Amino acid sequence: MPAGHTSHVRRRLRSLDALAATAAIWFLAKFLRYAFPPLFPELSTRYGVTDATLGLAFTAMLLVYALLQFPAGAIADRIGASVVITAGAAVAGVAALALSLDAPFVVLVGAMVLVGVGTGVHKTVAIGLLSTVYTERPGRALGVLDTAGALAGVAAPAAVAFCLTSPRVTWHAVFLAGGLLGLSLAVLAHRWLGAREPERDDGDDERVPLRRYAALFRRPAFAGFVLVTVGFSFAYNGVVAFLPRYLETAGLTPATASAVYGSLFVVSLVQTVTGDLADRIGALRVIVATLAVATVGLLALIAVGGGAGIVTLVGVVVVFGLGSHGFRPVRGAYLMALLPADVSGGGLGVVRTVLMGAGAIAPGVVGVVSTYAGFRAAFGVLWVALAVAAVAAGVLLVTDR
Repeated sequence: MPAGHTSHVRRRLRSLDALAATAAIWFLAKFLRYAFPPLFPELSTRYGVTDATLGLAFTAMLLVYALLQFPAGAIADRIGASVVITAGAAVAGVAALALSLDAPFVVLVGAMVLVGVGTGVHKTVAIGLLSTVYTERPGRALGVLDTAGALAGVAAPAAVAFCLTSPRVTWHAVFLAGGLLGLSLAVLAHRWLGAREPERDDGDDERVPLRRYAALFRRPAFAGFVLVTVGFSFAYNGVVAFLPRYLETAGLTPATASAVYGSLFVVSLVQTVTGDLADRIGALRVIVATLAVATVGLLALIAVGGGAGIVTLVGVVVVFGLGSHGFRPVRGAYLMALLPADVSGGGLGVVRTVLMGAGAIAPGVVGVVSTYAGFRAAFGVLWVALAVAAVAAGVLLVTDR
């Protein structure tokens, strides 16, 4: 076999190692996050707290997650992505183990915040790493990454439902498994990612002035797309946090609501399709199309309300899921294309801090509005944010042409 071919195969295997490790950790991060919404009814009964309290606790976890996006990206620019990813997986594993214990509500909230710390450093850094490893087809690689995370949305509700109906195990077992997986993945990331990370030159250790990051927002295309991502993140996180509860108000049993909730993530395989399609026809076109689909799906979910059958509810949830999941990998690829290479990690971190911050407050908003005005009113607020994002993306497409 020619030496050149052998070298090419080795490089391909090494890049697959990087994708496998980052995708597995992202699966864990989303698994831990998506395990909470199906548990809200159980936690409300167990601790005697309202939806508003649970929504604010979930918001606290997501706010910590959001605030770590920029520091994680900036630190990765200086010391390398592999160190940051490994540390995050280890912290997430420890937090999950804390949740595996039967503890007071304040401890539960503290462990949720620690989950936000461990998972908050991963996605921004992983996007930067994969974009440098897969320079020719970043959309496809990020589609695989986001698909792995979305599949956690199928696994987590199923695991929670099993534990809630099992006479032998409690829901704490979900987090015990997550904790053991997190620590195992930290070891794997330490062994694999350092060798797969591209070489960094001496200039990479220079500090990047904060004004370089602030200057990004003076570019209309960049600032406009940040508006798109903020609107989407607010709407999506709000739906994901309270969709099981919303479905229960529509007349579904908790088990059926969890099953319908899982259908939102079953369709996440669309991410590999939209990521590849963005590489071929352009990211903005795919972004506009997917946001339009998600907006229609959420509007239909609000419109059918409690008078719809389970088939209709599954259908509208699937439509919303196709648009939402289809958008996510294309968003990351498009942002990386907008960012200068020397500030890509920190720049992406700034954007993800803003968008995840908006997404973090969504569960709290939905929890409070639903407590006093009902879930349809709360989901209506989310739809307005999503519609604004879709319109803004359309404007960017027109002006780009």
